[in-house]
Amino acid sequence: MRRYATMFFLTMFLIGTDTFLISPLLPTLSNIYGVSTGISGWMVSAYAIGYAVFALISGPISDGRDRKKVMLWGLLAFAVSTLLCAFAVNFTLMLLFRFLAGVSASFVTPQVWASIPVVVARKDIVKVMGYATAGLSVSQLVGIPIGSYLAVISWHAPFFVISGAALLLLGLNLLALPELEVGHRAHFSFMKTYANVARNGQAISYLMAYFVFQTGSFTSITFISTWFTKSFGLTLAGVGTAMIAIGAGNLAGSLFGSRLVNRLGLARTFLLELIALIVLYLLLPFVTTFWLAEVLLTIVFLFNGFIFPLFMTTLQSTAKNARSTISSLSNAAMYLGETLAGIIGGLLFKEFNSYIGISLFAAVMIVIALGLYAKSGIFKPDRIESSL
Repeated sequence: MRRYATMFFLTMFLIGTDTFLISPLLPTLSNIYGVSTGISGWMVSAYAIGYAVFALISGPISDGRDRKKVMLWGLLAFAVSTLLCAFAVNFTLMLLFRFLAGVSASFVTPQVWASIPVVVARKDIVKVMGYATAGLSVSQLVGIPIGSYLAVISWHAPFFVISGAALLLLGLNLLALPELEVGHRAHFSFMKTYANVARNGQAISYLMAYFVFQTGSFTSITFISTWFTKSFGLTLAGVGTAMIAIGAGNLAGSLFGSRLVNRLGLARTFLLELIALIVLYLLLPFVTTFWLAEVLLTIVFLFNGFIFPLFMTTLQSTAKNARSTISSLSNAAMYLGETLAGIIGGLLFKEFNSYIGISLFAAVMIVIALGLYAKSGIFKPDRIESSL
């Protein structure tokens, strides 16, 4: 279990770093390319669009093949496309290369979530999901600040580093992981696979709720750097330092969230964490000082770290014969949410010239997600436990 947990952690760390890499660079790249804050969000959305669209293809393909090979080819393409971002001399080229990076990533991360319920014991699923989620958390704790610090030297540097790290990870995965094929290699059918998912009411309900949640959450995450820069006067390096504490909250939630599940049960933990996030986002509009904003956002990320493994665990429980497809769909939902977040968040920040509109939007979206989950019956303890 430890070897799998380590490689899955590193894979999610790398992809997570690249996913959020562009956020602290938005103010700098906006000036370089001569685009407004409202338009700059498309540099986030381009990556998300590439991921969301091609995840619909990568899922069924992965369910019919060795997931290790799919992951390795995805990492190679990811390294190349991220390297190209460092040579984007204009806004159009940056959008194109970020799109290609998103396409490549769509063939990598679904293999992580799909493999965990198969290669680890049932009692360890939430824990290992937490380790993989911790990879994303550490990408905010270490990756984003490092990206910010590197960008002080040159905005090209973060892309060079991520590309090189992807090649190194490719080699490590090649040596450390066995075949991740489950069952027999079989000819896959897109139509049949998606027809089966479409008839799965539970899976559709969970995916819709997850998409709504992530739209609100990514709107908040994407424009933290812009908020800190414009409202509190932080420099690029200052933003990187501020993200360390926020990322630490996410990391702690990812690593220790399984303890809450063990104590309260998955259903009750899930409900309480959603309610806590709604309350926190409703408090943020009243923040007028940097330190209070930093504290509240750290707590927000703590609960995000708690809740993400629960999202993935419950989603994977809905279709045990098509885990990569469900994983790809969940990631597509997340990045589609990120696509809308980059657009909506830019408009909200421009309209309110502050974080108020973004915070309230995030709260409303989580309320809607909670309602969708409640309607599906997910908060009934017997519903979740029987499906794991």
